[in-house]
Amino acid sequence: MVLLRGLYTVYAFIVFCLSFILLFPLLLITIWIPGQQKYGRKINRFWANLYFILIGLPVRFEGKKHVKMGTPYIFIANHFSYIDIAMMGFVPGDVVFIGKSSLRNIPLFGYYFKNLHIAVNRESVRSRGEVLVRAKKAIDNGSSIVIFPEGGITSTQPPLLNRFKDGAFSLAIDKQIPIIPVTLSYNHLILPDEKYPLLNFKSGKIVFHEPISTKGLTTKDVPMIRQQAHQIIQNQLWEDNKTEKKA
Repeated sequence: MVLLRGLYTVYAFIVFCLSFILLFPLLLITIWIPGQQKYGRKINRFWANLYFILIGLPVRFEGKKHVKMGTPYIFIANHFSYIDIAMMGFVPGDVVFIGKSSLRNIPLFGYYFKNLHIAVNRESVRSRGEVLVRAKKAIDNGSSIVIFPEGGITSTQPPLLNRFKDGAFSLAIDKQIPIIPVTLSYNHLILPDEKYPLLNFKSGKIVFHEPISTKGLTTKDVPMIRQQAHQIIQNQLWEDNKTEKKA
């Protein structure tokens, strides 16, 4: 069983690298030509669809009706696995990811990410400020934002969520745009966060929950909507994983 998982993991990694390299010239064109970045992010969505087809891993969706095209959102999702970023590539519309600055160090991928998305050094106040400016500009241009509000893969007991950070909720209130909680139900089972992670063949599931309105809210309401979003995602995780809530 471990051998099969190992072979499947190697195959998935090779497919990831080769498919990215094949699409990289197109991504470069959208990066180098001013005003074409949104087309690079369209290629991003195509890549996500292609990748999961090629590795034979089906992904089921619920609640896509809640996402209205042409409306900018802040999408927030649980983050238990390295496959989360690839799976969030299914999010509809023009979407800008906010991810950790270490992604910029990955050959080719890092260049693509820093030019089409936003990388943040969470230990740097200056970097966090610059990210906020870039995120607001992206929203003003009609893009949505994807944030993993746990601040990385931090939970040691998935599907138990860690506390959410305030940034995504402050940004949504500042720009008065809705927040859509997203549950990635089984990614911690598909690719567990282990020392030597191995893929399991299991169908993925993405749940797009009803938008949380921020109209008329102020910064004092951040704890309220942060807790609301946390509870929505956690409840879905318990339901899908049939796990008793831990104290």
